[in-house]
Amino acid sequence: MKHGFVKAAAATPDIRVADVAYNQEKICACIREAAELGAKILVFPELCITGYTCGDLFGQDVLLKAARQALSEIARDTVDKDMLVFVGTPLCVDGKLYNTAAALNRGKILGFTTKTFLPNYGEFYEMRQFTPGPQEARHIFFEGERVPFGPQILFQASDMEELVVSAEICEDVWSPAPPSIQAALEGATMIVNCSASDETIGKDTYRRELIQGQSARLIAGYVYANAGEGESTTDLVFGGHNIIAENGVILQEAKRFRNDMICTEIDVRRLVSERRKNTTFRTPEGRSLIRVKFQVEIEKTELTRTFPQQPFVPGDPQVRAKRCEEILTIQAMGLKKRLAHTRAKTAVVGISGGLDSTLALLVSARAFDLLGRYKKEILAVTMPCFGTTDRTYHNACQMAVKLGVSLREVPIGDAVNIHFRDIGHAQEDHSVTYENSQARERTQVLMDIANKDGGMVIGTGDMSELALGWATYNGDHMSMYGVNASVPKTLVRHLVKHAADTTEDEELKAVLYDVLDTPVSPELLPPKEGNIAQKTEDLVGPYELHDFFLYYMIRFGYEPGKIYRLAENAFEGKYEPAVIKKWLNTFCRRFFSQQFKRSCLPDGPKVGTVALSPRGDWRMPSDACAAEWLEDLENSFTRG
Repeated sequence: MKHGFVKAAAATPDIRVADVAYNQEKICACIREAAELGAKILVFPELCITGYTCGDLFGQDVLLKAARQALSEIARDTVDKDMLVFVGTPLCVDGKLYNTAAALNRGKILGFTTKTFLPNYGEFYEMRQFTPGPQEARHIFFEGERVPFGPQILFQASDMEELVVSAEICEDVWSPAPPSIQAALEGATMIVNCSASDETIGKDTYRRELIQGQSARLIAGYVYANAGEGESTTDLVFGGHNIIAENGVILQEAKRFRNDMICTEIDVRRLVSERRKNTTFRTPEGRSLIRVKFQVEIEKTELTRTFPQQPFVPGDPQVRAKRCEEILTIQAMGLKKRLAHTRAKTAVVGISGGLDSTLALLVSARAFDLLGRYKKEILAVTMPCFGTTDRTYHNACQMAVKLGVSLREVPIGDAVNIHFRDIGHAQEDHSVTYENSQARERTQVLMDIANKDGGMVIGTGDMSELALGWATYNGDHMSMYGVNASVPKTLVRHLVKHAADTTEDEELKAVLYDVLDTPVSPELLPPKEGNIAQKTEDLVGPYELHDFFLYYMIRFGYEPGKIYRLAENAFEGKYEPAVIKKWLNTFCRRFFSQQFKRSCLPDGPKVGTVALSPRGDWRMPSDACAAEWLEDLENSFTRG
């Protein structure tokens, strides 16, 4: 449970209809198995102590007494188990029979959640045996203990206040107003469902989408345990379709038609972070639901779920292609509007033969297509200087020709040398002044050409560079519209690759692939034997690591120690822990110290859930201190 990860399991035991003793044995075996897996939350199917398909046998005292006794014995079996267990059982209260989910913890029965919506259509006839649960929870006595009974009971971990669990039963989630809505609004971060949903053609797809959607709507974890083999097949078949979801993402799903247990980790603090940012997720003024404390130990959860190395980039090729097309359209539509509004005669793009300027040029060409304007009105400017290599120069020029835009070459070496003379800087001094003077001269050229030709300068810098401050202030940091401002470097690469994969021009395709194969560099230092001498990732670290850090820090507000742990998981075998720590330290330091550059960014379109615009997603003081973040990382690394 360290860093908010809570291991949850959904189990479908092998049962026999009305054989309570047999079912008790199998349920207890599943509890032991889940304990070995380290599960803190365990969910069983609806009425699994007796079997869901008992029919009118639910009216027999023999069955109900056996279920009551079995529940007490199952509870006692949890006395040395560090978990909260939900098990489906019938319960007679005040002469009425209820379909309930009993919550068990450390040998005790903590409460009974009642089923609110009883299906009485098609193959279901629950109202023949059961009574709908009460509108509000109250207390009853069970085996001499006073326990809550009713809907939407909240079970809260004593030592982890963010972990609040509430149960609903099968049909409840299929209803127009599931009880879990109110539970989530009052703080439940995890919903469990004891279910007995039979299998019919296509129902599994609907069930999956239902659970996935409910977890997204509630910004919650959702653990769904379904009845399986062992239920009566007189008229129905149950498939044991267990599902664990987190905020709209299916984390684990059981194969149907086999009794199985699924287990994974739900990131509760991620859910809490999402709710904090979501102003439409409003907690009611007064708390009306009953809260019950349960005990679980706070310990480091062994992670079995995986985290993608490139969280900004979809892993599925088809999804990735669709996403790339959508992003390119958003970028182009943003630029289209700005060009039309300003009545710009041209779009001025500084091209270097690198990834970012390539993407900016591709977006500009698409925007002109959307406007129905000639691409010759786009002015691509190449500005060779001390660090320019033949490879990048020729790629830049060839790309402009193949895209059908106008190309202008403005060598800036003489202008920079005059500037060196004016400020008293030695040409052989290759310090940051040497580099930034070139970057600012390039920007000055672009701005003045735009003024002269009645155009606007299109920014090329990407979000990863903005996060690290890897941009020259008032140099490549500045433009009149930054089309790449919310696109991380790892995604820039895939957008350019998508353009290469989809173009019918084989020569343009070859150029784009060579750009993709070129090391990332600002080319501000003289080449070595004709090759790029200055490789960005050697200086600031791998962009795939920085984009990983950026995603989890900004998207979910994770502390560096947790980000480090996830990075260890994602990049195992690729980067040593010390290397990850080194670059995460660099990221934290640079992210804080370079905010002043982000505070005055040009306009640019947001394309994803993470953006750094000072007018939109990220408002941060430029003089904020990084000490707490760096200390958290250091403490996490030393403690392990």
